[in-house]
Amino acid sequence: MRKSNTPDPLREVVDRGFPRHVDGLVAQLRGGDAEQRRWAVRDLTGHPQAAAALGAQLLVERDAAVREAIFLALGTMASDEAVSALLPLLRSEDARLRNGAIEVLSGLPKVVGPRISALLLDADVDVRIFTVNLLGELRHEQVTQWLQQVLLSDREVNVVAAAIEVMAETGQPEHIDALRETRRRFADDPFIGFAADVAIERIRAS
Repeated sequence: MRKSNTPDPLREVVDRGFPRHVDGLVAQLRGGDAEQRRWAVRDLTGHPQAAAALGAQLLVERDAAVREAIFLALGTMASDEAVSALLPLLRSEDARLRNGAIEVLSGLPKVVGPRISALLLDADVDVRIFTVNLLGELRHEQVTQWLQQVLLSDREVNVVAAAIEVMAETGQPEHIDALRETRRRFADDPFIGFAADVAIERIRAS
């Protein structure tokens, strides 16, 4: 077969315009255009010390592709620093940031696990709810133990309702007593009673 004499088209070379060390890459992340920011994220993936800068950029980043690249980079780092960069997003008003953080955190059970108990005691009700949502995706041996902690001690009905929903999916027969106690604790709330009964039936049927 004869080779074509037509040369392959050259790939466009992106002028990054910033030094290639970590500080230069962080400067590019903060000050470059969208394409330069994506390159900076890619290059910073191998530098765990840049996790905080990546997390901070998520709070101000408007380009969806750059945000996705940052989430991927933090998930690849899989470090305590990456988790520290992602957890503040549970307090964000932006559902895209919250959901993105939960998706990445759910894939890091070993480094997320030590943070869960404190998150479930957070003064912010929404943070506790989102933490329960995270437990629904987290593959960790203590998930049902943490859910029981919520069922037996949290006073906020919306947090407890979220925990019942996850327990219905993950619970075992030994968790039925905790659901019954939850129903007793919220005896004046018909929704909690109904949800607990449904969870108990689903566990029994599984």
